[in-house]
Parts: sequence; C-alpha cells; structure tokens
Amino acid sequence: MENRIDDILAAAAAAETADMDWGSLVFGYYPTDYNVRCEYKDGKWGDIEVSDSVTLPLHMAATCLHYGQEAFEGLKAFRGKDGKIRVFRMEKNAERFRSSAEGIKMAPLPVEKFCEMVRLVVRLNKRFVPPYGSGASLYIRPLEIGTTAAVGVKPASEYMVVMFVSPVGPYFKTGFKPSKICISRNYDRVAPKGTGRFKIGGNYAASLASGELAHEKGYSAMLYIDPKDKLYLDECGPANFFGIIDGKYVTPKSDSILPSITNLSLRQLARDLGLEVEERHILVEELKKMSEAGACGTAAVISPVSEVDDLDTGEQFVISADGTVGPISQKLYDTLRGIQYGEVADEHGWCEVID
Repeated sequence: MENRIDDILAAAAAAETADMDWGSLVFGYYPTDYNVRCEYKDGKWGDIEVSDSVTLPLHMAATCLHYGQEAFEGLKAFRGKDGKIRVFRMEKNAERFRSSAEGIKMAPLPVEKFCEMVRLVVRLNKRFVPPYGSGASLYIRPLEIGTTAAVGVKPASEYMVVMFVSPVGPYFKTGFKPSKICISRNYDRVAPKGTGRFKIGGNYAASLASGELAHEKGYSAMLYIDPKDKLYLDECGPANFFGIIDGKYVTPKSDSILPSITNLSLRQLARDLGLEVEERHILVEELKKMSEAGACGTAAVISPVSEVDDLDTGEQFVISADGTVGPISQKLYDTLRGIQYGEVADEHGWCEVID
C-alpha cells in the first residue's frame, strides 16, 4: 500500500493543473481525483488508504444511518501569492473533530492521523488547488461515520473516516457586502444541553426548515435565540455571530454553540488590533448597540449583517444603514484572508505549507 501511495503521489505531483474555469466556481461540490480513508476496527485505527471511488461500502443497518453517529469538519487549503499551498489551522479542526466524535460516543481520530490525512488528500489532489488571485480555494471535508450493523440503540464498534476535497469559489459572488438576517423564536437549532457544541449532521438538519423560511422571506440566514430562556443571541444560520459594541468585539457564549475556528481566529486578530474581546450572553436588545455585526465561519470568513428583523415582534435592528461593511469587520476579513493566502505575515503560526 505504501508503495502504491508513493506512486500515486508522484503522478499527482507531476500532473498539470486541472482545466477549470476557476473564476466561475461556486461554493459547491466538484469531482476530484482521490479521497483518503481510515477504518477503526478491533479497538484501533488502521492504515490510511487512498481511493478514487466516490461511494462507500455501507451496511443498511449501519449506526450512522439509524442513530445519527456521524460527525464532520470543514477546512480549506489556499494557494498563496508565492505559489505555496497553505492549510489553515488544521490542528484545531482535528481537535474539534475529536470532540464531536466523543460527544456522540464514536472513536475519536488522533490529531496526528487527522493532519496526516489532510496533508495526503491535498497532495493527491494538488492539481485542483485553485490558482492565486482566483478568489477560490480547496475545501476539505472530513467525515466520520459509525459502520457497525445494529438494530439496538448503542454506539458502533467500527467506524470509518473519509476525507475528500473540492475546489470552491468565493462565497460572495457579488462582492463583500452586508445582508439582512432575521429572528424567529418558533425554531430552535438545538436543545439547551444537547449537541449544539458538536459538528454533527443532526444540528444542520434541524436548521433546514428555519433556514428555508428565512430565504423565502428574503433574508440570508436565521439568527437563533438561545433555546432555554429565549433571551440571548445564539448561532446565525450555520455560523457563529459577532458584533461590535463600543469598540469591543462581542460574541455569544453558550454550551449550545459550535466553537468556530474562524471566530476563535477573529477574536485573536481583534485583540491584535487593540480591541477588547468579550464572550458572553448577549441580549437580543443589544443589537441596538451594535455598530457592526456578522456571521463568521470557514465558508465566508465573515458574512456582514446590515439589518436584523425580528419576525415575532416586528422590530428592526439597523446595523449598517448605508449598506457598507464596517471598518473593523473589513480589517478583520482582509487580515484573515491575507494570512490564508500568504499576503500577511502569519504571526501566530496558523498555516502549514504543504510541500
């Protein structure tokens, strides 16, 4: 197997860049050459394997299909202005991947093996890493599933991790501009002491109905309110939320919120700019005090918010009356993107160059 992987890597390194219209890519799935896999059996993780198949051998009684034993991640690789390929903070994704697995009683993949799989899948699909200046990147999707056939409700004894990639276009096809979002207390993304802090499919399935409602009404996302007290801001669609209040970077803190690696990075960059950072409960009424706001995550880095409309009360919280991005959000966005593309010094050592 090791010799086979070496041969495939040698061919991948020599392959010409994929013939794609990089400027027209959307944030979606595009086929690439290879994915990598690793199985957990007999109490241990096996060797990493390379596959060119887009399907999985899966028993119809697998626990991932019946009892939701499934977790995933999302991270990106970028081709910088120096031609080098950088992966952003994959150790943090590895740690969160482990946390999600442990949260639903799956075998956690070691951080070192996660990172080894990331490096390998990027190298195998090097020709699909978009060129610098295209605004596109290579999205990396790790997935863990329970594969044991079972009818009784219990954790699986066998698991599979699959990691595939897809070139994706810039999240903002019309430019980096604020959009309107909405609030409704008729929907909860997760339970108060449930699985919100884990990156599992069930949380996203629970957000689909409210997300569709928001889109039907002309909003980009639903801003959730905490599921227990219905007083505090929670997640924003599939992303974290932040605001600028009196020059402070404030973001909701709750056990029902997924710890965003993008948000973690933005908080550090805010401190670097001399801003005070607060993670705390944020009352809905505090939207009135925000001079800037946004959702943040891997896909877009920051999705600026111009207005928040409360569908239940009819109240409107105008954050950007002229529809422009605030100066702090713009600086944070430019800095983080600059680090990912090698344009800005990576002072915190967040990127790893893939040879």
